[in-house]
Amino acid sequence: MDYVERFRPNVHIQSDLIRCALSEFFSTALLMFGGCCVSAQFVLSRGTVNTWFGVNIGWGLVLTFAVYAGFYISGSHLNPAVSFFLFTMGRLSGLKCAVYSIAQTLGAFFGALLTFMIYYDAITSFDGGERQVSGPLATAGVFATYPKPYLTVIGGLVDQIMGTAFLCICVSLITDKNNKIPDHLQPLLIGLLVALIGMSVGMNCGYAINPARDLGPRIFTYRNYTWFWIPLLGPMIGAVAGAWIYQLCIGKIFFLGSQAVNMSDSFKK
Repeated sequence: MDYVERFRPNVHIQSDLIRCALSEFFSTALLMFGGCCVSAQFVLSRGTVNTWFGVNIGWGLVLTFAVYAGFYISGSHLNPAVSFFLFTMGRLSGLKCAVYSIAQTLGAFFGALLTFMIYYDAITSFDGGERQVSGPLATAGVFATYPKPYLTVIGGLVDQIMGTAFLCICVSLITDKNNKIPDHLQPLLIGLLVALIGMSVGMNCGYAINPARDLGPRIFTYRNYTWFWIPLLGPMIGAVAGAWIYQLCIGKIFFLGSQAVNMSDSFKK
């Protein structure tokens, strides 16, 4: 018997809720660690080590592996907005939705912390030890999303609502069993989707489209709290709108029988 099997009976977690929470924490931390490191190379090298295209591809690849990590345990939502839209459809309990959201936010915080630890010397060399949100020496964007100077509050809210709606429409079609996409390919397609979103709607404010992805690192960096509510509220509205738009246009609301949406069991845990 190998060591994993030897120790497993002694440390096995019997509670499904705790196992799922740990899965969401770990997978979101993995996402944020890898993703923030991708952003760090772009920002700290002033675009010489990485490019905006590379940032989007990097985040998409990291998300792919993060979704694979907990896909068969918790569904790897990694996003309170995704958990919330499943709750509004009756596919996730209110307790799980709340616990998932907390675990995701804590995981995002931890992932940002790990990135800071790895790039501490590089960040200090870049900004001289004076942490900044804006300007040529700003490093806060490594961890959280910030709006471009031209973006209004309404523009930012619309950006987050529409970007997250696009995300959840596409996640719904990827996980719809009627489309016959094998479960093991779904994380890869979700990763490609996020890369596409970054390349199409990422310019305004960095495509947070995920309250945990933005709030966890923002708490860690503790900067610019006048903007924080937009990446929280916008994705929650957009996720529900996008998921229900898919149900209305493609799914079971207007179509009965074999065309009714039957979401992947792994995803809706």
